[in-house]
Amino acid sequence: MSTAPSTGRDTLTRRRLLGAALAVGAAVPLGVAGPARAVSGAPAPVRLTLPGPTGPYPVGTVALHLVDAARPDPVAGPGHHRELMASVWYPARNVERYPLVPWMSAGALRELLVAADLPVDAAQVPLTAAHRSAPVRWSGRKLPVVVFSHGAHSHRADHTVIVQELASHGYAVVTVDHTYDAFTEFPDGRILTPLQDPEHAMGPADFAADIRFVLGCVDGLAAGRNPDADGLPLPAGLTDAIDPRRIGMFGWSKGGTATARVMLDDPRVRAGLSLDGPMLPALTGDLDRPFMMMTAEFTRTREPSVADFWTRLHGWRLDIGAEGAVHSSYGDNQVLIPQLAEAVGMSDEELRDRIGTLAPARAVRIQQAYPLAFFDRHLRNRPGHLLDGPSRAFPEVTFLP
Repeated sequence: MSTAPSTGRDTLTRRRLLGAALAVGAAVPLGVAGPARAVSGAPAPVRLTLPGPTGPYPVGTVALHLVDAARPDPVAGPGHHRELMASVWYPARNVERYPLVPWMSAGALRELLVAADLPVDAAQVPLTAAHRSAPVRWSGRKLPVVVFSHGAHSHRADHTVIVQELASHGYAVVTVDHTYDAFTEFPDGRILTPLQDPEHAMGPADFAADIRFVLGCVDGLAAGRNPDADGLPLPAGLTDAIDPRRIGMFGWSKGGTATARVMLDDPRVRAGLSLDGPMLPALTGDLDRPFMMMTAEFTRTREPSVADFWTRLHGWRLDIGAEGAVHSSYGDNQVLIPQLAEAVGMSDEELRDRIGTLAPARAVRIQQAYPLAFFDRHLRNRPGHLLDGPSRAFPEVTFLP
């Protein structure tokens, strides 16, 4: 879950206000503002579940504590530098001895529920399909890399359905918490939440700076260096498996805008995918590398900044949308929020406001199929046919001219 709202029924004015909020990092709470509530006499917390990936390989993951010594941290004060939590997901082997990793820490989930005005005792953290620090499966050819940037006031786990799908098909995927605009927990137990202070609001440019630093860490991994600030041992085979010459990126909402910014500034990223990014503040410059948009609310017909960005794409480009989707539909919200709905007393109308009318099971299949097809085409030279036009397997998906 993230705390960005779904806004399928909003007016154009509301969309522009939301886009502006996402651009500068303003708070965009999921529910009505107010403290989280503990439900007296409530049933046991819902054990949330995530759908498993479809690829042929089991999945491993490792969390990394990264410190960018080139960027001072004005929030933490003198002598401190920008800290990030990241995770690397990858195809794994011999996973039986390695435990499954939770979607996020229990402490971070509690803070997320507080921010979303949901009962703090409503849910237990779901498990992912990934095994902690399992050895990397590598058969001789190095793994293409995909980097993920989350939305405003969210966290690096909020698109785990897509992330573990890619990893199960042979990608190394790096997810990043954008500190001070994320719910994140550091190895020393610090739990940080998104700042409400406008002085320290983070925009897409700040996200992009984080990603460029992370790309340097990817280069370091490929060269055999461990970027973890605490010297955490890396999974066996990870440094040998990374291919820094085949890097893609995707992001949701503000992270989608950050994806475009990174590609405009950094040629290391060969292909980019935006999940309903507002492209605000307006982007300048032209891009000749592949870029795909999966839009729902921030469409070219509704958002001038998205329409303008589209005209700046001079390489392979594609814009698709799914009927019934809202802003958060291309992420884990689409399957997690319905599981919470009954436990927290959410009405059918409230549920539709948050996830739209796109059926969760169909949303999962779209999330699994289309990003994989995009990165397969542009990082692996596996064209396939899914991106060529409408598919009978996905009647909800429209190719936007």
